[in-house]
Amino acid sequence: MRTLLRLGMLATVLACAAGARAATYYVTVAGLGGEPDYEQRFTAEANDFDKLFKASGPDAHVTTLAGALATRAHLTEALQQIARQAGPQDDLILLLIGHGSFDGEQYKFNLIGPDISAEDLAALCDKIPARRQLIVDTTSASGGAVKVLQRPGRAVIAATKTGTEKNATVFARYWLEAFQDAGTDTDKSDSISALEAFNYADKKTVTFYESQKRLATEHAVFEDTGKGEPVRAPEGSEGQMLSRLTVLRIGAAQKEANDPAKRALLAKKEQLEEKIDGLKFDKAAMEPGEYRKQLTAALLELARTQQELDKK
Repeated sequence: MRTLLRLGMLATVLACAAGARAATYYVTVAGLGGEPDYEQRFTAEANDFDKLFKASGPDAHVTTLAGALATRAHLTEALQQIARQAGPQDDLILLLIGHGSFDGEQYKFNLIGPDISAEDLAALCDKIPARRQLIVDTTSASGGAVKVLQRPGRAVIAATKTGTEKNATVFARYWLEAFQDAGTDTDKSDSISALEAFNYADKKTVTFYESQKRLATEHAVFEDTGKGEPVRAPEGSEGQMLSRLTVLRIGAAQKEANDPAKRALLAKKEQLEEKIDGLKFDKAAMEPGEYRKQLTAALLELARTQQELDKK
């Protein structure tokens, strides 16, 4: 009897461990501004992201580098530290704000002191075992970094479609606004995915240039298969990872993440939502009956999980 009791307790512990949500490591860098107004804007945006990410929940590990801390040495140290701490089940979100440069062959993110190249950033992120990674490069010329940064398991968003779009960008402004506007959560999941944020920021960026009657000098793109060409909208398998990757919880989900009694259930809910999104993307390749069977089972389990959350 005691053996059965111990086995039952062990099963409960393992179930809770399996339901525990992976950690998210956020790294935000406000690079060299060059002019006072850019310095103030980049730093302010980085500080706003810092507050948003820290409020996301206890599983958020937030590093923000701005002002004198925005150096290649500090960024390298931060990513190396995450490489020692993160596990395969975790997520990494690296956000670059500022100016970039591209000489026709190599992209560099402009920092105080020596700049850092896309090759160096890729090498540092390659050593981080996080199962999913998102790099959001909002700088000028950021399109020149996509091919170097991409790899399976890593999504890359760039404010410009090529390295030749070298004017200062506004994409970062609207990427921030995306997480401050509850309307970004188009599927009403109380969380904002990378794809929802991209769609919001891209639309706002387009509207900005139209309202200013200016020729657009930036065209945001993304690549999340690790092997394709950057695109401006989901097509084929492009966009699948972005749609599944939660960047920020909001509303009820954020409150639940900060409630120990609800945390495991929230993790289960998010896993089910990811599964449902994945089924929808894979629908064309599945037998219709099997698709309906798996989707129905996932939706029912999601409903039961939501009921348990509501009761608590």
